[in-house]
Amino acid sequence: MDITITQEQAGSECKLSLSGEMSIYTAAELKPRLLAYLRDAQSLSMDLSEVSELDTAGLQLLWLCQQDAAITGKTFAITGTSAAVMESITLLRLEAAFGMQPV
Repeated sequence: MDITITQEQAGSECKLSLSGEMSIYTAAELKPRLLAYLRDAQSLSMDLSEVSELDTAGLQLLWLCQQDAAITGKTFAITGTSAAVMESITLLRLEAAFGMQPV
């Protein structure tokens, strides 16, 4: 039940690659970290292609980042998805909310 975040910074753009579980078990650890990355960047993108599990707590974190970015005039994007991530997003029909094409 671990999550690893790798960061690449290019000016005001922050690119994160997440690996592991985005679940209720990692949400409390992830929330302040993700919001800090978003606070310090003008643009935040997340590659979730190595995320092995995404439950509703993980989806709430993604939605929080999306909404916080919109409120503060920043950009947020999901740039890569694993099968587990797409399954959760598709099941709840959240593709459009995250700027993805419906499957």
